[in-house]
Amino acid sequence: MGSSEWSHRSDSFWSNDNVAETGCLSIIVLGASGDLAKKKTFPALFHLYCQGFLPPNEVHIFGYARTKISDDELRNRIRGYLLGERSSSPSEDVSEFLKLVKYVSGSYDSAEGFQLLDKEIAMHEISKSSQEVSCRRLFYLALPPSVYPSVCRMIRKYCMNKSDLGGWTRVVVEKPFGKDLDSAELLSSQIGELFDEPQIYRIDHYLGKELVQNLLVLRFANRFFLPLWNRDNIDNVQIVFREDFGTEGRGGYFDEYGIIRDIIQNHLLQVFCLVAMEKPVSLKPEHIRDEKVKVLQSVLPIKDEEVVLGQYEGYRDDPTVPDQSNTPTFATVILRIHNERWEGVPFILKAGKALNSRKAEIRVQFKDVPGDIFKCEKQGRNEFVIRLQPSEAMYMKLTVKQPGLEMSTVQSELDLSYKQRYQGVMIPEAYERLILDTYGPCPS
Repeated sequence: MGSSEWSHRSDSFWSNDNVAETGCLSIIVLGASGDLAKKKTFPALFHLYCQGFLPPNEVHIFGYARTKISDDELRNRIRGYLLGERSSSPSEDVSEFLKLVKYVSGSYDSAEGFQLLDKEIAMHEISKSSQEVSCRRLFYLALPPSVYPSVCRMIRKYCMNKSDLGGWTRVVVEKPFGKDLDSAELLSSQIGELFDEPQIYRIDHYLGKELVQNLLVLRFANRFFLPLWNRDNIDNVQIVFREDFGTEGRGGYFDEYGIIRDIIQNHLLQVFCLVAMEKPVSLKPEHIRDEKVKVLQSVLPIKDEEVVLGQYEGYRDDPTVPDQSNTPTFATVILRIHNERWEGVPFILKAGKALNSRKAEIRVQFKDVPGDIFKCEKQGRNEFVIRLQPSEAMYMKLTVKQPGLEMSTVQSELDLSYKQRYQGVMIPEAYERLILDTYGPCPS
């Protein structure tokens, strides 16, 4: 799936014309017993509930998976993830939220299972509707792409919204969307045969991160960046993703994709587009996508000598990984853009697992000052750094006079740490923002 096709989710400033919809909302999490659902999807729904974005008089949440468990067993499985380190919500809120959660067991190609799911959803819609209103159904596929086609066929055949008063049915799928271009195009055509394009939400959760969302604002709402953001001033751009843990039992899944497909071609390439693209005509999704496509079309073929691949020691010890696997767990790739703004500026994309730190950042390194009279090169170049995780921050490295009587220089930082600057403000998780935009007033 080309990077330009992944949804750029957004805040209310993308459009002022949209009005929040009301009426019965059923959110169905398919793959409810899996790690993604427990660790990301349900906690995101809980935080939206706590902030008033999922009114209990309108919403019901359904989990669907093959595992044969009861409603209470599912609730107990996800309860601990709702009371995580980030949550400041009292246990009563958790209990009230869990009352909204029901569970249906069935296989992903079972007519009987999806007929039962549809029956449960319909009962909820009747119970929530004290008056005639439209009904909305949101299906979140927390599943591997291999089962997307069968699940979508079952949804289309048995679980579509049947309200005569309008409403909608939407399907949310997340990367990885296939293993390569051929499989991505096949998946896209299979899903496209079943649903209209406005019903399909392809999401990359990285686009929901606070400072990724901030990139367009930083670039195009601040005058002092405009004349600097080009090959005349910037020496290189580094987009880095590092994890300090390995596959940890998920090697079988990871080994099918590797670090390039898992991280670089989606997450980092989306960030690359936002850093390098030209200013869009407006903030409408199609205009942003147009500029992403243009910059991707300007990328030159990658040279073999500008790619480094590696695999951390012990990767093959994971019992789920093939003994002879050569799947990379580390990669560095240099992208070069053939256009007026970026000619000659390398964009260095790095990603790896089981490294010595955990961080994701964008590092824009500026060129040396010509005719340097202070010999500042020993202090290091000016850099603008955007730290996406952990501890969101942005800072500018610059050279200043060291306090004292001597005329000596030192490198210092202008620092904006979100935790310090925005104390008491809860920065939303990426999944919260993306899920809200799939049913909220600003789908894009």
